[in-house]
Amino acid sequence: MARAIPATHAEILAAAARRFAVTGYKGTSLQDIAGEVGVSKATVLYHFANKEALLGELMAPALAVLQELDDRLAGLTGAAAQRVAAEGFVGLAVRFRREIALLRGEFPHLLQQPAFAHVQQISERLVAAFAGHSPRPAARVAALVLLAGIAETCGEFGDLADDELRAALLGLVRRALEPPTDPTPTDQQTHDRGTRN
Repeated sequence: MARAIPATHAEILAAAARRFAVTGYKGTSLQDIAGEVGVSKATVLYHFANKEALLGELMAPALAVLQELDDRLAGLTGAAAQRVAAEGFVGLAVRFRREIALLRGEFPHLLQQPAFAHVQQISERLVAAFAGHSPRPAARVAALVLLAGIAETCGEFGDLADDELRAALLGLVRRALEPPTDPTPTDQQTHDRGTRN
């Protein structure tokens, strides 16, 4: 039986989100999305040029917030960069956890798409900010592990209240990241020698 009303833009977006969550972005076809809504593939293509356009629109709000965070981080270093990066990224991940959950495991493929081309550079700057712009490899490793872990956790805990999840993640970040102003052992030894002279 034909639907009484035509599919709307929003219905197609919602159907795409549901399908991506079940079978992943790569595993979902436009025909799958059309079937979910109960319309033809041509109707989906009337609203969206292709599957990439659907994904781009689904992710646009999250990408806009990520860009705002990147802009806020410009020029910050040390503890200020760490604080703004941690609070900003945790806030973004909690707010857009449904979108993040849709794309788990597919980020390398998605970064090759034009709508996501700038995300790789923003991600690299975010890792540097999380590390407090420390040159130490251990600081960058910790930053990358935390970023990936935050995204994975937010996708996993869809039923947890936003405030509770945000507080838990920020507490973990504060415990896991080393303060960028802590002297390295070599710096401490130099300082100790200088105070003895």
